[in-house]
Amino acid sequence: MMRIFQHTDFHDADRRPAFGRRGMAATSHPLATFTAIAVLRAGGNAIDAAVAAAALQGVVEPQMTGIGGDCFVLYAPKDGGVIALNGSGHAPQKATVDWFKKQGIAQIDGQSPHAVTVPGCVGAWARLVADYGRKSLGELLEPAIRAAADGFVVTPRVAADWAADGERLRADPPAAAALLPNGKAPLAGALHRQPALAKTLEMIAKGGAGAFYAGAVAEDMVRHLNARGGLHALDDFAAYAPEYVQPIKTNYRGYDVFECPPNGQGIVVLMMLNILSGFDLAGLDPHSAERFHLQMEASRIVYRDRNALVADPRHATVPVEQMLSAAYADEMRAHIKRDRAMAALPPSPFPTHKDTVYLCVVDDEGNAVSFINSIFDGFGSGILAPETGILLHSRGSSFALDPKHPNCVGARKRPMHTIIPGMVKKDAKTVMPFGVMGGQYQPVGQVHFLTNVIDYAMDPQRALNQPRAFWWDGQANLERGIPEETARGLAKLGHTVARNERPHGGGQAIWIDHATGTLIGGSEPRKDGFAFGY
Repeated sequence: MMRIFQHTDFHDADRRPAFGRRGMAATSHPLATFTAIAVLRAGGNAIDAAVAAAALQGVVEPQMTGIGGDCFVLYAPKDGGVIALNGSGHAPQKATVDWFKKQGIAQIDGQSPHAVTVPGCVGAWARLVADYGRKSLGELLEPAIRAAADGFVVTPRVAADWAADGERLRADPPAAAALLPNGKAPLAGALHRQPALAKTLEMIAKGGAGAFYAGAVAEDMVRHLNARGGLHALDDFAAYAPEYVQPIKTNYRGYDVFECPPNGQGIVVLMMLNILSGFDLAGLDPHSAERFHLQMEASRIVYRDRNALVADPRHATVPVEQMLSAAYADEMRAHIKRDRAMAALPPSPFPTHKDTVYLCVVDDEGNAVSFINSIFDGFGSGILAPETGILLHSRGSSFALDPKHPNCVGARKRPMHTIIPGMVKKDAKTVMPFGVMGGQYQPVGQVHFLTNVIDYAMDPQRALNQPRAFWWDGQANLERGIPEETARGLAKLGHTVARNERPHGGGQAIWIDHATGTLIGGSEPRKDGFAFGY
């Protein structure tokens, strides 16, 4: 059956969806989309295209991602099923809670070396390409190598983020030298090169993941982190391996929504959908205070449980089944009042105990990949290994330092992760890889996007174009596109309302219409990229 989306209003100046039949890619950067399509047209499959695009983004969107970060992947091969790969790295062996306690450290600062866990994405890329790709990792890194060596033109959103977040680079001289040419962030239209990073990518292209996790590259990262006070050792890098995991899912109005399991926060998306399934969202105006109020109240509840429970399941017990149960959803939904915000959150039924790129690709065989790569904060930790040009992420700042907390820092333990790729199936057929960037916002962003598509029959691009709101840190944070009437309505319901200076997140999605054989893509209008099909 063909999916019927809302009629397009051609007086509306918003971005239109992309269409294709043989293949499609949607990314946050024009060069990444172009690269993914070029790989597909040269005989590569969805995995090949995604890895090539992600590697390139690590060069041209350095504030968001890079080989010094982590990734998570959901892959839906043409013959059915969903494969999940956890490409997040672990803490050093010496990173024990007792060590932090003795040092008097109560919280891991995002700009400290302790925020740097072993980067996982290179290992994950190599594993995916070896298991499911058609091309070699070396071939797929060529566009990234060229961009780093020859230079790339800085696009407007990248320039804006660079200016906003680049100050954190000044604390690390190698980072400032590599990424603040002439002492400042480059402007849109400027040409930027990263020759040291180009050489490192060439080494990985020739030597595979082993060239990253051992030898000169790993030595440079460890040496610089140790000089900054880090606990890292070469053995920590050598011991890393990505992990295939069993995806988790829920059914929302007839659609199966898949996420990676903890240590990622994808479970929060599924918990929110379960709660919201008991409300008739389609009967509400999509921009109304009532619609946003219900989403905010559901998010307040499930984020509380995320913060208390989501951790590395190899080191802690995460009650996934209970968190996704109908009983939990029913109990929590009963606390949500349509006429007022909760003054306080209901008791938890459980025992007590940020910057990213997302892309998706569908190839000519119908393989679909949902792929997210991140260094967390803008420019990650702001620490750059000087000889290799690798900017290191800040994911370890998500660790707790309470020994009773399941997400407490520990030797070779992975922190709670915010990056979450998504995949949708209906009647056992893959219908949409999707994802939304934006650190803590991602679960709310995914739910907002999915309900736009499923409840309001918006095509992927229109669903991404809509204004966003996020209840965080005690207030309803609204984008400028949220109507003033909605803001007043939320205030009347008891929410503290604020307007955001910067927009919430970004996303991409590709809808697969099996009845027509058509691919319908959307890409974040708040970013520089686009969706393209052929």
